[in-house]
Amino acid sequence: MNDIRDILRSLAKAEARVVVVGGVALQLQGSAYITQDIDFAYERTRENAKRIVDALKPFNPRPRDYPEGVPFIFDAQTLMTNEVLTLETMAGDVDLLGAIKGIGSFRDVDTMAETIPFEGFEIRVLSIDALIVAKRAAGRPKDKAGIIELEAMREARTTMCTTITTEQTVEENAERPATTPPISSDSSSGDDPNSSRSTRNARR
Repeated sequence: MNDIRDILRSLAKAEARVVVVGGVALQLQGSAYITQDIDFAYERTRENAKRIVDALKPFNPRPRDYPEGVPFIFDAQTLMTNEVLTLETMAGDVDLLGAIKGIGSFRDVDTMAETIPFEGFEIRVLSIDALIVAKRAAGRPKDKAGIIELEAMREARTTMCTTITTEQTVEENAERPATTPPISSDSSSGDDPNSSRSTRNARR
């Protein structure tokens, strides 16, 4: 039984230049969001288009709501001429997006993505901040709950990072050896020879 994890694995093996966005990106960032499809922003170069085609062909991709019996050619040229492809596959629905509303082209998306380990591979996933931007730009009512959750996740991570930094500072200070304060020179002390000479002269 294929699922979207198989698609992620296949694209990672092919070293396709894609960034996971949408619901699966939320899941990979730690959300409990449930989705049955996967969305990618992808680099629109011929070499990368070929890698994506090679990775997805085993899942028999076809455009959603495409007429039965009408042949569909899924190749690099198809990707290069269509900025948006909404596909159904044996592993679930896949959306391939040349740009993301509110963020921009793949280059912009990639700069706002993070690398996350996945089953022995590394995949690029849209960051929490970027997901919030994208969902706000989409303006869909169904995204409101997702935005609230993402903002809560961001706040929790910020708090966690602050706590860890504070604990590390305390530990570093505790590990530092104690230093002996320097002895200050006091001209009025009895060790000052000039002071002693002045005292003797006063007694004469």
